[in-house]
Amino acid sequence: MFKFKRFLKSSQIIIGGSIVLTLVLMAVFAPLVVTHDPLAINIPARLSSPSVENWLGTDALGRDVFSRLVFGTRISLTIGVLASLFGVIVGVTMGIVSGYYGKWVDSVVMRFCDVLLAFPGILLALGIVTILGASTFNTIVAVSIFAVPLFARIARGQAMQVKKAEYIDAIKTVGASDFRILIRHILPNILSPITVQMTLYIATAIVTAASLSFLGLGTQQPTPEWGTMLADGREFLLQAPHLVLYPGLAILITVLGINLLGDGLRDVLRPRGR
Repeated sequence: MFKFKRFLKSSQIIIGGSIVLTLVLMAVFAPLVVTHDPLAINIPARLSSPSVENWLGTDALGRDVFSRLVFGTRISLTIGVLASLFGVIVGVTMGIVSGYYGKWVDSVVMRFCDVLLAFPGILLALGIVTILGASTFNTIVAVSIFAVPLFARIARGQAMQVKKAEYIDAIKTVGASDFRILIRHILPNILSPITVQMTLYIATAIVTAASLSFLGLGTQQPTPEWGTMLADGREFLLQAPHLVLYPGLAILITVLGINLLGDGLRDVLRPRGR
């Protein structure tokens, strides 16, 4: 209850949470929010400016920008959340096992993480998507693989601290298995930093996925996605600037909201760091 009150006192959580909640509701109820079919082509209305009929104008094929933007929210949030979840599941599993057992297990896991971290995130994602092929699913895989070493290192450091606690030694003396210790006692005690980092990584995943789509290696047409919308509108930048303005603002607002929420969670869950 006390921590919940701290949540309500955090302006970052309130502002960021409101933005994220609005985006989530927009994504979930996209069919009820949009005014047009996001895939419907209307050549006579191509490159129209914002109007009563088309709130944010139309693109080069006459498709409603507002409707595509709303459905793009669903695609982008799905990529961000799923990529982060995969990174957390794999990375935390590797991290707590590495930190708990140490020795050669720790060496193997950390060297694997070092290899992944040797490549900049976007270059690693580009290489993976190039090998697997351009699609939304492969984008999720590529973005999530780079998250694995990040979460593995965090989980490893936290697990190494927790395993030194006296109650862990006491649990071992009563015959608790390693699996039980990892799942029931170490994992719950490292969830706070993992939750904060996962929240922040969703924003990174969204930007990375949009970058891949912008380069033609992510989500493909005609699926509405913010990166592909930016790529389609760049050649009409002077003629129809709204084609790049609104997707760019959507990415900016989304990343800002998620980062504010993540920073607020970090302050609340780790009060000594404030």
